[in-house]
Amino acid sequence: MMLTAAPLPRRTFLRGLGAGMALPLLDSMGPTLAFSNASRLAPPPIRLGYVYTPNGIVGCSSKSPRPFMWTPRRVGANVEFSPTMKPLEPYRGDLVVFSGLAQANGRALGDGPGDHARATATFLTGVHPYKTGGADFRLGVSADQIAAKALGAETPLASLELGLEQPPLAGNCDSGYTCAYMAMSWRSETSPLPAETNPRLVFERLFGDDETTDAAIRRERLANQRSVLDYVSGSLARLQRRVGVGDRRKLDEYLESVRDVERRIQVTEHSSRLGEVPTIDRPSAVPDDYLEYSRLMMDLQVLAWQTDMTRIVSFTMGRDGSNRAYREIGISDGHHAISHHQGDAERLDKLMKIDELHVGLFAYLLEKLRTTPDGDGTLLDHSVTVFGSSLSESNLHTHDELPIVLAGSAGGRIRGNRHLAYAKETPLNNLFLNMFDAANVAGVAAFGDSTGRLSEL
Repeated sequence: MMLTAAPLPRRTFLRGLGAGMALPLLDSMGPTLAFSNASRLAPPPIRLGYVYTPNGIVGCSSKSPRPFMWTPRRVGANVEFSPTMKPLEPYRGDLVVFSGLAQANGRALGDGPGDHARATATFLTGVHPYKTGGADFRLGVSADQIAAKALGAETPLASLELGLEQPPLAGNCDSGYTCAYMAMSWRSETSPLPAETNPRLVFERLFGDDETTDAAIRRERLANQRSVLDYVSGSLARLQRRVGVGDRRKLDEYLESVRDVERRIQVTEHSSRLGEVPTIDRPSAVPDDYLEYSRLMMDLQVLAWQTDMTRIVSFTMGRDGSNRAYREIGISDGHHAISHHQGDAERLDKLMKIDELHVGLFAYLLEKLRTTPDGDGTLLDHSVTVFGSSLSESNLHTHDELPIVLAGSAGGRIRGNRHLAYAKETPLNNLFLNMFDAANVAGVAAFGDSTGRLSEL
């Protein structure tokens, strides 16, 4: 029995001065028998994604003045995509739409106003936040961090928390609730994990060399606008001589993606410096254009999964209660202000345009996942991502009939192209139990106010 040359380890890095790059899954990373195709790589890991959209979505509540703008009219197979969900139609085979789910602990429960803070805080924890504006905040461990604790030892980063809007890290953010509750991810009941909003810092976490702590090296690389690829060129040349034609093609595609993301960050940094306004304290590398910013951060998520730097990513598209203006699509009013539409047709039209924008950006992420090879399939095949909010109609501050979509088949475990309707008040946390199972996160019998796994999924 003759074996081929020793395979590359799955955790192979290209290294250079002040830089380190993990690699995507290559054919060379595993044993193959010279005389047989029977021996295969271990199946690719399942990744878990959690994407939050702020201020609810028009048309997911039966009380909405425009019902069915989100929720499909027909239940079962062959999803009939609603107007707001239209951007997701090309991915119908990988999508499950849910109705009837609730996050009951987002309600006041005697604590008065503060639904936006409670919406973010409860989305992944299922726990009612202790109302305080001080440092004595208390919540619970979030679903992504339960998964990170189970799977994080297998990757350089246990999890990655990304966001497009950084709230204050202290003080009162919503009706007596501390800004700590604007974090979606919680490592413990007293340890929120704020999202990283600066793409340069995310890039450095993924491609900086953990073994090098010399800040001067990083400054030199930024000052000279040199690519991380320049620093690992020697290691890359040796690797390309070692792998086959198919792997060289995969490497070329991956490296081009890295180069493109880095170039866009550098262009943004350069533009930020040239157009710097002294009265605005704005971090570098955060694009002014929301669409480019969103896509850049999503591309970084894809790279993190492609290289198996982490398998758990949470992503907040905006802060709940945010008054961001979406001038890219002609809306100068604040999002939160128009979300309290009171049935006004003009406000509803604007709000639906914002909803469609967020859904379209999620579709962008799905397209990147669908076109990124991973083992014998794609990243979309080997992941499962929930998209939605724990606020349904922002005008009513309701936390039932939530807008929830699941994307990805988790390696064939989840069948798409379905609209599953559950009894009202079915806990959203039941779905998170199904997601744990899909990613082989064992031993989680209950979560939040869960009543069991969702049937039919």
